[in-house]
Amino acid sequence: MQSASRFCGIILAAGESSRMGRDKALLPWPPAPTTATAGTFLSSAITLFSPWVDFVLVVAGKNAPALEPVAYALGASLVVNPDPARGQFSSLQVGLSEILNRGRDAAMITLVDRPPVKTQTISVLVDAFEQAVRQGRWAVVPEFQGKHGHPILAGREMMEAFLKAPAASNARDVEHAHQDRIEYLAVNDPLVAANVDTPEQYAALAAQPV
Repeated sequence: MQSASRFCGIILAAGESSRMGRDKALLPWPPAPTTATAGTFLSSAITLFSPWVDFVLVVAGKNAPALEPVAYALGASLVVNPDPARGQFSSLQVGLSEILNRGRDAAMITLVDRPPVKTQTISVLVDAFEQAVRQGRWAVVPEFQGKHGHPILAGREMMEAFLKAPAASNARDVEHAHQDRIEYLAVNDPLVAANVDTPEQYAALAAQPV
């Protein structure tokens, strides 16, 4: 299915992965590969987004040289956050500035340490976003069992709200400030709320069916 909005994908991957001990973008996904062509968190996220967007933009930091081959091999673009130490929100602002400069009016945003959700979940979110926009909403955020997650689908108004916020802000604070403009959509997909920061969390995820 093709969306009426001109989506682009943003994958935030500039973190140093200090708690994991290695770059989370390059962790194998699925965790227990059954084929020689198994991918990584980054490649799987790009592959998931690609059918739904005009292009995928990976926001990298000091790890840009390691991520470039993966991104470029799958047709994604890469932009570097010059100061990722400012935090994840600064990477979001770098990515949003780039896609607005390219004339896009909607973004599909995720974090590289979030395992890719089901394809059906993307379809549900896109349909919900198109309806939400007609009702004056700015974004759709998935949730599972009451926990908000990713990917976030954001229209121009939401993107501009993120960009106007102080650099010290975070995405959650900006969302809360505009809750009446956001649709929180319950989905039957636990992966929207999964998060991987440590080897223990990754091992627990690996033990679950993908």
